[in-house]
Amino acid sequence: MQDKEEERSLVNVENRLTKDGFTQDFKVTDGRLHTLDPASPKSYAPDEVTIVDFYRFEGESNPDDTSILYAIEATDGVKGTIASAYGVYADSDTDDFLKQVEDLGKNLDKKDK
Repeated sequence: MQDKEEERSLVNVENRLTKDGFTQDFKVTDGRLHTLDPASPKSYAPDEVTIVDFYRFEGESNPDDTSILYAIEATDGVKGTIASAYGVYADSDTDDFLKQVEDLGKNLDKKDK
């Protein structure tokens, strides 16, 4: 049986997500999500992506050393990941973008009920 800590490592989760088709790496610039693949650059607005899942990781020695990995799917089927620090070290552009995506998802959930 695999060690629970090892199973939940950032590298292992990224590897599993890659096997599940989340192959793109993303970054946020100017309020849009961009692929990092120079061969097929794409850009998305918050209403063009969905957060499929997320994983939170805490540092072993310092609780301030926390990051979150998001699994994201775009409306055109592109799937990938983006990581963000948590708390003080968070990138505000990435956090703002992901908050907009989350808020849009919550509004869609309410419309369906």
